[in-house]
Amino acid sequence: MSDAKASKETDGGESTFTVIVAALANLGIAVAKAVAGLISGSSAMLSEAAHSVADTVTEVMLLTALKRSEKPADEDHPLGYGPERYIWAMLASIATFVGGAVFSIYDGVHTLVAGEELGDPLISYIVLAVAFLLEGYSLRTGVKQVRREASRLRVPDTYYLRHTPDTAVKAVVMEDSAALIGLLLAAGGLLGGQLSGSGVWDGIASCLIGLLLVYVAWVLGRSNAQLLIGRPLPEAVRARVREELQSVPHIVEVLELTTLIQGPDEILIAAKIDFRDMATAAEVEWACEEAEAQLRERFPSIRRVYLDPTPGRAQRLRRGGS
Repeated sequence: MSDAKASKETDGGESTFTVIVAALANLGIAVAKAVAGLISGSSAMLSEAAHSVADTVTEVMLLTALKRSEKPADEDHPLGYGPERYIWAMLASIATFVGGAVFSIYDGVHTLVAGEELGDPLISYIVLAVAFLLEGYSLRTGVKQVRREASRLRVPDTYYLRHTPDTAVKAVVMEDSAALIGLLLAAGGLLGGQLSGSGVWDGIASCLIGLLLVYVAWVLGRSNAQLLIGRPLPEAVRARVREELQSVPHIVEVLELTTLIQGPDEILIAAKIDFRDMATAAEVEWACEEAEAQLRERFPSIRRVYLDPTPGRAQRLRRGGS
């Protein structure tokens, strides 16, 4: 097995483990929050239950995305199934919006308008504390993967999280971070209601949880939309790819460079190349092989390289003037 393939399988397995941990944590938390919300009469707790249900659905979709995108290329899909993960991840962001944000905002507004009868908040506090520990563990798993990958690529953690094409890990980290903030908001709503005897604080907390989920859904949806449309490598990485190509013997200039992210470990490179005028056909062929080998060695995520021998600017000028 090649190093690139081994790296791909390791990263894929790590992403799957991260998503499974998040899914199991959210499923248990959702049930506990729903029970606590019904007992205490807290709209913020019910909003948090909806939040966890939405997160669980999201993680199921992300698992589907991971599995389906790993299918090998075939005659009908010569470039593979990598982009399919972004379709499922887009659906996951919609689930976060519809299943969590809309319900939370609706429930919060309903509580502010109609009021609510507050019950014993003790069980809600216990559930929130346990949920905080579970969500914290799930977030820790995602953050560890982010740090490992950022260290491997020698970029800051925040830069990797913002630009990573591994939207499964990005979704887990963002949703777990939002979950921890949501738990604090729910606790604040419960405490405010307990101290004031009014359900207004609980309604406000529910609305804030909904707005938080709107933001998460928007960020994840935008990231997946960019990748579905076709996102290139970052400018700094494109410059290094161009540099690597121009270091190959017989290559004079990279006239045009196209890069496309098809998945976390699937990058396509296509370039129009000006080769040395006196290079033989055999030398051009071997230069293409050498260029591909160098690119794969320096950037293990590159899966496909297409180089098009193209006359340079000087040749075009000479031909145009003749």
